[in-house]
Amino acid sequence: MSEQLDVTRLFTRSDGSYAFARWNRPIAPVVFGVEDQTVALVKDALQAVATLANMPLAETDPELGANMMWFFLRDWSELTATPDLDQLIPELPDLITRLQAAGANQYRIFRFDPDGAIRACFVFIRMDAQLADVPADTLALGHAVQSILLWSDTAFAQTSPLAIVQTGGPAVLRPEIADVIRAGYAAALPAHATDASHALRLQARLPSARR
Repeated sequence: MSEQLDVTRLFTRSDGSYAFARWNRPIAPVVFGVEDQTVALVKDALQAVATLANMPLAETDPELGANMMWFFLRDWSELTATPDLDQLIPELPDLITRLQAAGANQYRIFRFDPDGAIRACFVFIRMDAQLADVPADTLALGHAVQSILLWSDTAFAQTSPLAIVQTGGPAVLRPEIADVIRAGYAAALPAHATDASHALRLQARLPSARR
């Protein structure tokens, strides 16, 4: 399956532009709106994905305190009650309006350092009837994967980054996506790229390219 993976597509946005970014600092997560058991599942998922990237998790970020924030909620309007969130996300009122109009149940926002590396990520999950049927560990792993790199907005529109290996079993990260994450964090590659030739450098580091 890895032989057929189109790495360029994973980072080419719907407007045709190429955009890649990765974290260049330890990830300091915080989770709001769920019980401790779910917080533990989220952090376990983040730890698993961060290990692939050889990125450490931290208790705090020196600038932001937490640089990866997860919000679980029942209605998008709940975001207006989160203290100081509008300071971190100035476009919050307009964003809430758009999410409500679209009937969305998930959304992510990234912030970037001057060099283009990921500085922060905000994950919003509205637990509607559809998501209520998704196991918490699957939901956590899916968002952890999509938060470790700046993937294209269409990267997983047709195919999930996760797979079910055994009926009734837990979801696991597809191995070819795990390979891309590892390659994306190679020390020789930049933390940010906008030229599609970068995808060729990623492709060359996949196990399939070395066979």
